[in-house]
Amino acid sequence: MSFFIHPLSDVSTKNIGENTRIWQFSVILEQSIIGKNCNICAHTLIENDVVIGNNVTIKSGVFLWDGIRIEDDVFIGPNATFTNDKKPKSKHYPDHFLSTLVEKGASIGANATILPGLKIGRYSLIGAGAVVTKDVPAFSIVAGNPAKIIGYVQGD
Repeated sequence: MSFFIHPLSDVSTKNIGENTRIWQFSVILEQSIIGKNCNICAHTLIENDVVIGNNVTIKSGVFLWDGIRIEDDVFIGPNATFTNDKKPKSKHYPDHFLSTLVEKGASIGANATILPGLKIGRYSLIGAGAVVTKDVPAFSIVAGNPAKIIGYVQGD
């Protein structure tokens, strides 16, 4: 199997697909799963209970917490923020973290914030800086705070 792991990254998982590239200062925990032909940019974190499909781009400054599922062909822009706990408190952990699903072909703009437990629909587009507080329908374009539908895309 051939993939690239930059020597200045900390990658514990063996579940990495062919032709995936992981760049410097990335931390990837042991139980995470990363598909084929992905590009995981510098300064990223991927926790244990994370599954990433094929052909996914994760730009710098993105942290994927337990419970995040990313399907194939997804783009996640720089510093996009995911959350997995609606009521976080220091040293108080839920029995399980909420799961967020980013469906096939979705694109998330830079600095967007995705609240926990949501579904980002197929081929949807989230504008830069949007704050996503509810599910995003497939093929929709959302922007703003809170994110609202401003248009629709035609697919891949």
